[in-house]
Amino acid sequence: MKATRAIEQKIFTLEALQKQLAAWRVNNKTVAFTNGCFDILHEGHIFSLNQAASEADILVIGVNSDQSVKRLKGPERPINNQQSRSILLSNLAVVDAVVVFEEDTPLALIQAIMPDVIVKGGDYTVDQIVGAKEVLANGGRVVINPIVDGFSTTGIIQLIKQSYS
Repeated sequence: MKATRAIEQKIFTLEALQKQLAAWRVNNKTVAFTNGCFDILHEGHIFSLNQAASEADILVIGVNSDQSVKRLKGPERPINNQQSRSILLSNLAVVDAVVVFEEDTPLALIQAIMPDVIVKGGDYTVDQIVGAKEVLANGGRVVINPIVDGFSTTGIIQLIKQSYS
């Protein structure tokens, strides 16, 4: 029962997260940030989150809201709602905080929490990463992790559809 309460306490509103970040920073903790839809959690996500967690003391994940996922991925998404996605992520040992954001990009969230490191997976360049300019200007870093080939939520959904057609 105790562990369940601890997991629920990893899901924050922005205001509560800002207070928690202030407490962590008083203790000289560094903060890494990554974001995504995390609609169907898979091996590629786990690899990326572990890599992100290795970049700082604290890992904060920004999760796209249900409406944001619909706008970005289409009307059939998300498969799992934002509460379910947040709970799954908060159950991972490497994750310290989860916060849902409504916008299509996490720029306002990044500006509000100003992490020490932004970590993204993929074939991005630093100038393509939302919030990179702001974090770099604040003395932070941007890390781009490789994608794990063969794992994507879209691919998983297509495979399921093919299996039932």
